Amino acid sequence: MPFLGEEHCLRRWFARMYIMNTDEARQIVCDAGKKLIANGLVGGTWGNISCRIDDAKMAITPSGMSYETLGSDDIAIVDFSSDDVTWEGKHKPSAEMKLHIAIYRERKNIGAVIHSHSMNASTVAVARREVPPILDDMVQIIGPTIRVADYALPSTKKIVKKTMAALKGRNAALMANHGAVCIGRDMEEAFTCTFVLEKTCRAFIEAEFLGGAKTINKFEAHLMRQYYLRKYGKRNVDSD
Repeated sequence: MPFLGEEHCLRRWFARMYIMNTDEARQIVCDAGKKLIANGLVGGTWGNISCRIDDAKMAITPSGMSYETLGSDDIAIVDFSSDDVTWEGKHKPSAEMKLHIAIYRERKNIGAVIHSHSMNASTVAVARREVPPILDDMVQIIGPTIRVADYALPSTKKIVKKTMAALKGRNAALMANHGAVCIGRDMEEAFTCTFVLEKTCRAFIEAEFLGGAKTINKFEAHLMRQYYLRKYGKRNVDSD
């Protein structure tokens, strides 16, 4: 049973950390889409981005719209306070919104989600290769390994379940034969995670031509992860 006052404390925590108005959230998502394009991490209409507004709502990119022409008024607002999820806006929210909702419900400290189909991350995802601890920034920002979620059809309950399992204790996961998902306490951290994931996957692929990547030992990887969480983690990140 929850201790006395737990719900009240959680509400105060959300009020302090995540509550923003819908216009601000829409602009954050719109700007993130353009930043991902500028950095070659997404193209066309692929992928989706969301930002938590509070403990019951999020702003998310619409289905089938190019990031290059996306305006803040095109971003959908989704209410996931109950199982009867509703949305408002000019366009239907991304078909992958179930994954975003699951992340926000389970990972209360997460404020932004980026689902991308970047080239190197997708390459490792189709090979279904778990990435070991090979770079300092990887183990600090993402976690000690990058898991690959088992394949499931897009926009299904199964893909949500498999991806959530791969994300446990991590800030990123590959999705077999699909792409990747990265999360952060805010959009800046989610973007950094997306950038580091793509960099790490490229290093992992190219190291294969030199005999394979040499890994950081598990103890040192754990130390670096904990250092990052303590130095930059005024809000706790789920760790394993």
